[in-house]
Amino acid sequence: MISFKNFALRRGERLLLSDVDLTLHAGWRVGVVGRNGTGKSSLFAAVRGEVEADRGDLDLPNRVRVASIAQEMPSLPDAAIDFVLGGDAVVAAALKAEADAMAAEDWEAVADAHVRLAEVGGYDAGARAGKLLHGLGFPAETHQRAVSTFSGGWRVRLNLARALMTPSDMLLLDEPTNHLDLDAVLWLEQWLLKYPGTLLLISHDREFLDNVCTHTLHLHGGKAKLYTGDYTSFERQRSEQLRLQQITHEKTQAERAHLQKFIDRFKASAAKAKQAQSRVKRLAKMADTEAVRAEREVRIDFPQPVKLPHALLRINHGRCGYAATVSDGQPAAVEEHSSFVIGDSEKQDAAAVSNDESGTTNQAGAVVILDNVGFGLEAGDRIGLLGPNGAGKSTLVKSLVGELPLLAGERYAHPDLRIGYFAQHTVESLVAGTSPIDHLRELSPDVATQAFRDFLGKWSFPGDRAFESIDGFSGGERARLALALIAWLQPNVLLLDEPTNHLDLEMREALAEALSDFPGAIVLVSHDRHLIGLVSDTFWRVADGVVKPFDGDLDEYAAWLRARGNAGELRTPPVTPVAPAAAAPPARPAAKAAKVNPHKLQKAEARVAELEQALAAIEQALADPGAYADAAKVAELGQRQAGLRAELEQAEGDLLSLYEAA
Repeated sequence: MISFKNFALRRGERLLLSDVDLTLHAGWRVGVVGRNGTGKSSLFAAVRGEVEADRGDLDLPNRVRVASIAQEMPSLPDAAIDFVLGGDAVVAAALKAEADAMAAEDWEAVADAHVRLAEVGGYDAGARAGKLLHGLGFPAETHQRAVSTFSGGWRVRLNLARALMTPSDMLLLDEPTNHLDLDAVLWLEQWLLKYPGTLLLISHDREFLDNVCTHTLHLHGGKAKLYTGDYTSFERQRSEQLRLQQITHEKTQAERAHLQKFIDRFKASAAKAKQAQSRVKRLAKMADTEAVRAEREVRIDFPQPVKLPHALLRINHGRCGYAATVSDGQPAAVEEHSSFVIGDSEKQDAAAVSNDESGTTNQAGAVVILDNVGFGLEAGDRIGLLGPNGAGKSTLVKSLVGELPLLAGERYAHPDLRIGYFAQHTVESLVAGTSPIDHLRELSPDVATQAFRDFLGKWSFPGDRAFESIDGFSGGERARLALALIAWLQPNVLLLDEPTNHLDLEMREALAEALSDFPGAIVLVSHDRHLIGLVSDTFWRVADGVVKPFDGDLDEYAAWLRARGNAGELRTPPVTPVAPAAAAPPARPAAKAAKVNPHKLQKAEARVAELEQALAAIEQALADPGAYADAAKVAELGQRQAGLRAELEQAEGDLLSLYEAA
């Protein structure tokens, strides 16, 4: 499928890869791994033909169709489903031709368009695009929304859906799980396992790599080495290779030392001169072996809390959401009620609720995301929050922090509570043009610079690195600095909302170890199953406007989702406008008001099946070339087809709503 021969690649003056010789075969799912900066994304650019090799060849068959995630963030008036459909350019063109012909009432052109749609599989394209959107977390009611109305993270998902919609023989995915919640990651895994082409995947999520990949391509030290198996298998093989390499090196060095000792002792002896000269030649011919250079291990730690009371934080009968009068804010570092908060102080006007946790409201009321919340933290608790993006996980965390005041209920915080809060936009809250030392000095003006340097050295900012401007830092380095700032003030509660988005595998491992040793309480939101599985002892599910314990581990959660078909998970929650009066009774989200009538659900399923069958019959009739002898009949069939499509779309929406409310 694709081969590299003596391949070398530079970016500017820097040599990223050299002497790469390998072949990737059709149908392989290859995880491309390596530290940040080793050339993974540049390798993808070379496969896409965007950059040329500096030496050697990259051979890709001319007819191979390559799809990848677009890097630009679209801001278009097109409906989300139309944007995704556009990934299949042939189908999109055929659908447009049909629409244009129908609008012009050119029935001959309509007939031609129908034939073309049958040829390219266009009749089920809308359903395929809808399934992609649904799987990636877009509720049915958002499919017709303009792309420009979605936030950045959701537009990244749209780009991913469009890439998956594109017909391809080779699919290149660069960090596809970023901006996905765990539910969507699980869905994407299943989709990729069914993908028939060749997959090249860059990811820092080891569980994702283990579950998807058949091979692992490791980029290290300017070289690329291919391993058979998933990421865990690669780690095992590489560890064994490094062990054998070190053994060989040590044996070689011992033999060299022995030969050199003989030469030094007898080179001046006439009797032994011949033997000494023979050993000089042997020493010169010996192949040298490189010692294993220990890869720098990142080790971090969260210092012991100054005080660690047992009962730390609790919300009783809480109603969490956004008051209509809250104004916008900027990410900031603040200290509040003896708690340290670094993160996103995002507050929203309830009249313009964000796409991340959407709802309805009015100027006089408030937006309720979660209702009747009972959630507490004690020393040693390690809680992982599960549930789809938009269900309220971030709202719960902000309410625990105290950044988002409760609409009703009470929040109890121990007087010695000290919170370390990492929000999804914490990295962007770091101050441009300043150094790590500057950030620490802002927090503790009276501490000696050497203490800052010693602390930052433990977080892999050694020497002069502590004084460099963060403007030149990578996303991973900035995330590491943000975590270091949290650790500096010795919190006894860590509230971490997607802390791994910018971290490589090594840093994720270090974070998992540090959190495992942390004696305080932890609440963790993450799509990285390896991290959340290692850190969390218990899990709570946030969905459908409520927060409740999930009795099981991550494997059981994944199985539970598959059993539900993700029908009720991958969506934003319903929210209820409420009166601003504090005494108002708790209002449940509409979808939880009553159980779904099984008869009603069965009837809705039957209606969808009936419409699908009727539509299939018409499409079969339109696919018959003989039908076009009667233009009037073709026109009637076309009109009935359009009507049935509209009815089917409505029926599917009604059915989906019933599934979600189930």
